[in-house]
Parts: sequence; C-alpha cells; structure tokens
Amino acid sequence: MKTLSIRGVDDRLAAMLKQEAASAHKSINQFVLEVLRERLGVDKKRKLTAEFNDLDHLFDTWSKEEYMRIQGKIDDERRVDNELWK
Repeated sequence: MKTLSIRGVDDRLAAMLKQEAASAHKSINQFVLEVLRERLGVDKKRKLTAEFNDLDHLFDTWSKEEYMRIQGKIDDERRVDNELWK
C-alpha cells in the first residue's frame, strides 16, 4: 500500500477534516480515504443504506400518549382489508 503526504492543508481545512472525521467516529485518515474513494467512484455509496440525522432533535420528545396515538394510526394503515383481497 502506498503512503501519500498532502502539503498545503491550511488550518481551516485541517479543522474541518478533524471535525467531520470525529462526527463520523473515524480517524482523519479513514475519513479522507473514504471521501477520496467516494469522490473517485472506487466505493460507490449505496443509496438505500444512507443514514440521516436531520430528525435527531425529535428523539425522545414524544410523550407516551403521543407515541401511542401515532403508533395507532400507523397500525391502522397497515391493517389489511381481507374483503378487498379475495
């Protein structure tokens, strides 16, 4: 395996790489390799396995009553009308 040195990494870019790597729970080296592979098409990102965290702020904010009401609506929608499938 080859080793590369990248010159000219300014403080801002270094800080951004460090922050993004930490957010992904990876080392800077692992993160940079992942970004390079993805950008060069070596490892294509699977579209159906993407993870999103844009709704994380809602986690654990529903009351038990709200959860039961929402879950009840979901359960109603999943119910199969056997008469329609004969």
